[in-house]
Amino acid sequence: MFKEIFTKTKKIKYATIPSEAAKQDVPEGIMTKCPNCKKIMYSKELVKNLKVCLNCDFHLSMNASERLESFLDHGSFEEINEDMVSENPLNFPGYLEKLEKDRQKTNINEAVVTGIGTVDDQSLVVAVMDSTFRMGSMGSVVGEKITRAIEKADELSVPFVIFTASGGARMQEGVLSLMQMAKTSVALKRFSDHGGLIISIMTHPTTGGVSASFASLGDYNFAEPGALIGFAGRRIIEQTIREDLPEDFQTSEFLLKHGQLDAVIHRSELKDQLSNILSIHQPGGDLEW
Repeated sequence: MFKEIFTKTKKIKYATIPSEAAKQDVPEGIMTKCPNCKKIMYSKELVKNLKVCLNCDFHLSMNASERLESFLDHGSFEEINEDMVSENPLNFPGYLEKLEKDRQKTNINEAVVTGIGTVDDQSLVVAVMDSTFRMGSMGSVVGEKITRAIEKADELSVPFVIFTASGGARMQEGVLSLMQMAKTSVALKRFSDHGGLIISIMTHPTTGGVSASFASLGDYNFAEPGALIGFAGRRIIEQTIREDLPEDFQTSEFLLKHGQLDAVIHRSELKDQLSNILSIHQPGGDLEW
């Protein structure tokens, strides 16, 4: 018996590397890893949860189409100025090729989608920036589309709602991109003087010239949890003032604590909150708790 114990060979099972054919059997995009907690989950379940992590509640990025679907009444969206495309006024090398590549990848023509829709049957004009197109950077067409959307809201006498997600002004267009800060701000001032309602929702990230212009000029300035919001980068500020910044610096929670936001709203609650605010500002509107 002892001899059998020491002479018996134990079979060891080794993990095998899947073949290329086996890898191809798994549909691409079926699983998504949370960039915050690294948990892997089914993409369909994540989408059902408005792209909020089921484990840690982290808000993943949404493209323009997903954003519009998440809060507008189904089938109510009518896009405007969708055919506008950027040129290359400074003859920046490779710029037009990069724009075309992003158009093919995202199925949109620029880094913002604008249009008319409803939330609980309440009409509005909406602009949604898309960080998958040139990191949501603000060029001449982005500024022009946002300005035209504001003017459309003024024409229709309906609220203007904007979702920002941007790395800032687009360097390939130089000072022309910076001019959009003034142009959009003037349009918002004119709209406000006419009694228009402006609601800004800042999402991750909202930085640079976008944060320093139209993103911060709402009658209501909201943000999603954990969003990066600021003008200059953290490292540049620390090197300039020669001090270490708080860990939560330039997050939506930090801005709320210092009075620069009206509220930080979870994505699952956003549509109800918007609907409530829109109803307050309707003629004879009343607040519902």
